[in-house]
Amino acid sequence: MNAAHRVARFAPIALAALLAAGAASAKTLVFCSEGSPENFYPGINTTGTSFDANSQIYSRLVDFERGGTTVVPGLAERWEISKDGLTYTFYLRKGVKWHSNRNYKPTRDFNADDIVFAIERQWKEEHPYFKVTSPNHSYFNDMGMGKLIKSLEKVDEHTVRFTLNRPEAPFLSNLAMEYAGIQSKEYADAMLKAGTPEKLDQEPIGTGPFTLVQYQKDAVIRYKAFAQHWGGKAKIDDLVFAITPDASVRWAKLQKGECHVMPYPNPADLPAIRKDPNVVVLEQAGLNVGYLAYNTQKKPFDDVRVRKAISMAINKQGILDAVYLGTGIAAKNPIPPSMWSYNDAVKDDPYDPEAAKKLLAQAGVANLETDLWAMPVQRPYNPNARRIAELMQADLAKIGVKAEIKSFEWGEYRKRMQAGEHQMGMLGWTGDNGDPDNFLHTLLGCDSAKTNGSNVAKFCFQPFEELVLKAKTASSPAERTELYKKAQVIFKEQAPWFTIAHAVQLKPVRKEVVDFKLSPFGRHNFFGVDLKE
Repeated sequence: MNAAHRVARFAPIALAALLAAGAASAKTLVFCSEGSPENFYPGINTTGTSFDANSQIYSRLVDFERGGTTVVPGLAERWEISKDGLTYTFYLRKGVKWHSNRNYKPTRDFNADDIVFAIERQWKEEHPYFKVTSPNHSYFNDMGMGKLIKSLEKVDEHTVRFTLNRPEAPFLSNLAMEYAGIQSKEYADAMLKAGTPEKLDQEPIGTGPFTLVQYQKDAVIRYKAFAQHWGGKAKIDDLVFAITPDASVRWAKLQKGECHVMPYPNPADLPAIRKDPNVVVLEQAGLNVGYLAYNTQKKPFDDVRVRKAISMAINKQGILDAVYLGTGIAAKNPIPPSMWSYNDAVKDDPYDPEAAKKLLAQAGVANLETDLWAMPVQRPYNPNARRIAELMQADLAKIGVKAEIKSFEWGEYRKRMQAGEHQMGMLGWTGDNGDPDNFLHTLLGCDSAKTNGSNVAKFCFQPFEELVLKAKTASSPAERTELYKKAQVIFKEQAPWFTIAHAVQLKPVRKEVVDFKLSPFGRHNFFGVDLKE
């Protein structure tokens, strides 16, 4: 029976019935996720939705500790870094087992070949898997990894060595990120031979704590705990992602016990959620930023005066009061205040419609008509992009700017913004590795300003670029901090974004859930989580 038929037969079963059936014999945890993953290949994803779906399946060379930003061993038990910071040698775990599925049974354990495969697939254009699913390896490219890595060699079955072209302070943290999930070279070779290379990404196997059982887009993802996982079997037996795009519906399911954990609550629902005796709301300052990006390559937004004018015309506090309802703080910098090297001395642009009109006149811009893109999904850094767009539209009308609100399905929205189709568009970011480089270079550096990069402002400004590149190679945190503080000053002067807000991360969880930890990166990982009987 093919996969499509298998999942179609599963679809009509009500989730409550599924839970009731499973409850007697197994521990089943249900996560009310907010959307469908784009695919099961982390190397081409940048959205939390896809990372959450993938991170249950794959392991990485190194990981972040649960609930923190410290790098800990993953598939590598230990590593050595040369004195000059150019050579990283990783010693791999032995006896690590791969998942299997109906098309493939592994004949060997994980080894160095798999690391080389996973990196070269994203790095070398001639690699047979470079273009399978998508050639756009966003993170690898946006972080400049292709230019950074001089060589990657298999020393022996359980040792790999990276040699870099220059020292890179965040290199270890970068390898702990989701895009670096390790896939099986043996499985890839088998699927290539069978003429179905796409199955590597559609029917994934990994070395992670859960195996994928079935996926039905916009409905459900089912996982089973992998008994042979190198870190030990997960405490829960079954994991279900009940795909529920509407925040109020997620809350209704959580109330009824139809799911155990929900992301991205509606700010308006929070008073009721906090009163529910069966629910606890976990919260912490989020490593995130929501922003409106100006396409600095398109007229008239190639003129800094126009960007500044738009920024001064929008009432930021009005947006926070109407939409965030106490779950966000005004953003003035591209990095959040909880991140090291945050420059609090930077002054935000004031809300001043009259000054905005004068700036537009100075720039020779009259009767400006622009688009204003609004995200179709809810994120902590942007609880309701449509409503924010309407407030911005009304503010801009007061200075004679006509803005047309546009939106697309989420995958399409991101693709079109990365291609630079917009004039102004809303997006945001939750940090992936606790390093300012992950915001300042990945989102605003020249490497990622190219078509399809994460720098949707298409901002490539040499004085800024020099500072963030220098900060990558500096070994002292104090020196890096000074460079990043200067970069934030230039960012504010050049205004590639209107910075909106940093959100508090809020996670309503049912009280029977044991040891779910908030991720500083906004991820949802279920290894180590238990349910009370």
